[in-house]
Amino acid sequence: MKDKNAVASLHSSTNSKRKLWKKAIKWPLYSVAIMPIILAAGWHHGEGKDIRIGQLLGFLLASILLLIWENLTNDLFDASTGIDEFKLHSVVALTGKRKLIRNLAYCMLALGLALILILAFKSHFAVFPLVIGSCCLGYLYQGPPFRLGYQGWGEPLCWIAFGPLATAAALLVLAPYSSNVNSIPWATAILLGAGPAVATSLVLFCANFHQVVEDSAHGKKTLLVRIGTQKAAELVPWFIGLSISLEWIPIFLGKWPITAFLGIIGIPPAITLIRLLKKHHNQPTLISESKFLALRFQALNGIGLSMGLALGKYLHTF
Repeated sequence: MKDKNAVASLHSSTNSKRKLWKKAIKWPLYSVAIMPIILAAGWHHGEGKDIRIGQLLGFLLASILLLIWENLTNDLFDASTGIDEFKLHSVVALTGKRKLIRNLAYCMLALGLALILILAFKSHFAVFPLVIGSCCLGYLYQGPPFRLGYQGWGEPLCWIAFGPLATAAALLVLAPYSSNVNSIPWATAILLGAGPAVATSLVLFCANFHQVVEDSAHGKKTLLVRIGTQKAAELVPWFIGLSISLEWIPIFLGKWPITAFLGIIGIPPAITLIRLLKKHHNQPTLISESKFLALRFQALNGIGLSMGLALGKYLHTF
């Protein structure tokens, strides 16, 4: 069955459709999915622990599958509210086939969770419920009847899912098998995931700048809709500052090596983002790509931090 809102996308020129599909796939967005395991790997290496490559690659794949599910279902839920009338790069709008997209989405979910279950059997039983918890938060964000993202709760939900929950699961996946009920590394997960998860929440925050009018018209009261683009633009430096601060505190406390300062390689795109939104916060056509600047900050910052943690073990040799 074809969706009535798909007409514009279905009848676009080949070149235009190619651009729409590129936006629909959103491949840079998958940096948010893989960051918890990248950070966990950097921390494990820095601590002198062996990294189980099979577990690492398995968690990477599962994380990507689960984010595909999240993105596809978000498009489905948007289609049901009518907001995708303006979202021509929605997969539903591009195909016009809701049932096909729904089946594909839940196939990705099933495959992702099956892989996580296998990884849990090879590491720690808690990995599975931790990931299930992250998935539940993803559903609460956009899925009916909750749609908490429509009430301005998207960023906090994102922080919890990609911060403590996903990071704890990633740490356990890489660790040797354990049946110890009390061995979930919450303290390490929060310390390691807090700053990068703020950067991930910033990506979600910036994704809504160019669609405030449409969101408001369809009852989507995101944080941006509630406070307006000018105040939202003023919050962006605070997001970035909080992310960096949460990563620097463990360094100053002596818990992390000084090489963890490598996370600052994400600062240049962050500065560009701040300047762009300060100047053009209420001009959708000029800021439609702001989320990709936020993604660049998130990816570079997370990779830099992971590399810095991994390099820490070599400091004593100098």
